[in-house]
Amino acid sequence: MTLKNRYLYRSHISEKKFREILRCFCEDLDATKTATFTTIQRKTINQIFGKVRMRMFDLCQTEEKMSGEIEVDESYFGARRVRGKRGRGARGKIPVIGLLKRKGKVFTQIIPNCERKQLLPVIKGQILKDSTVYTDGWNSYDSLVLNGYKHHRIYHSHNEFARGKNHVNGIESFWSYTKRRLTKFNGVKKENFVLHLKESEYRWNHKKQNLYQILLENFRGNPL
Repeated sequence: MTLKNRYLYRSHISEKKFREILRCFCEDLDATKTATFTTIQRKTINQIFGKVRMRMFDLCQTEEKMSGEIEVDESYFGARRVRGKRGRGARGKIPVIGLLKRKGKVFTQIIPNCERKQLLPVIKGQILKDSTVYTDGWNSYDSLVLNGYKHHRIYHSHNEFARGKNHVNGIESFWSYTKRRLTKFNGVKKENFVLHLKESEYRWNHKKQNLYQILLENFRGNPL
């Protein structure tokens, strides 16, 4: 059986239209603008965007473990800050841990909270021992040396943000990039947040490459 669309199973749109939609996605246009540009219904655009994000999620899960110099930090996404609830205890926010290999890729994972029992398994699962890990002064990182890592801290609470190579500026740049991207959606449903998070991770990791060609080649070999 010959597929009508080599990139998308059971598709009612042509390959040309699919490529137009994918180009809009790679240029980071939202579904409304993409629907207007391609004359395809927004519902269909949202369905295709969802499938692309799911593929990105799957591809992110296949990355190799990190080694070398790694920055580790947490961030919070979601509802606006509630008065009196700041930082790691912010109510209504989704906590995320991020690991960034300097001059390399980033890895993110949603966690229930920022306690040591949540952070350490992610770090051990993604970073090889004997690597150098840079963090802030959060006490949940206290046991990294005991777990086989070289550990350096920067103390933001002391108004310290960089001391030579000792900083977490790289992962903080990723957080800023991701939060800027998410603002254009005017809120993301909690159940869809992980896909948008991993989309940002994938975009960041391939920012020096042609995202459109990478994804198109992937879909050609394994249709959505």
